[in-house]
Amino acid sequence: MRTLLIIFLGAGLGGVLRHSVNIGCQRWLGAQLPWGVFLINVTGSFAMGLAAGYFAFKAGAGWTQQMRLFVTTGVLGGYTTFSAFSLDAVTLIERGETLGAAAYIGGSVGLSIMALFLGLYLLRALT
Repeated sequence: MRTLLIIFLGAGLGGVLRHSVNIGCQRWLGAQLPWGVFLINVTGSFAMGLAAGYFAFKAGAGWTQQMRLFVTTGVLGGYTTFSAFSLDAVTLIERGETLGAAAYIGGSVGLSIMALFLGLYLLRALT
C-alpha cells in the first residue's frame, strides 16, 4: 500500500508539472500547435533516459525501489507516459530487436490514433 501511495504522490506532482508546462507554452508560443505536449514528450523522454541510465549504470546509488518508482512511474508517468514508451522502444532497439521495435512504435502510434478516432466516432454516433 505504501508503494501505491508513493506512486500516487509522484504522479500528482508530474501531472501538475505537465499542466504548468502546457499552459506556459500556450502563453509563450500560442495554441496553433501543441508545443506543450511536444516539449513534455521530449523533456520527459530525456528525463527518463537520465533516470534509467542512472539506475542501471550507477546501480541506483542507494536509491530504494520505492524511490525509483516515485521518480519513473510516479513523477515521469504523471508528466508523460511517452517517456515510458520511448524507454521501451529504445530497449527493444538496443537488444537488436529492430523489427519488434518498429512494430511497437508504428503499432502504438497508429493504433492509438485509430482508437481515438473510433472513440470520437462512437461517441458522436451515440449522441
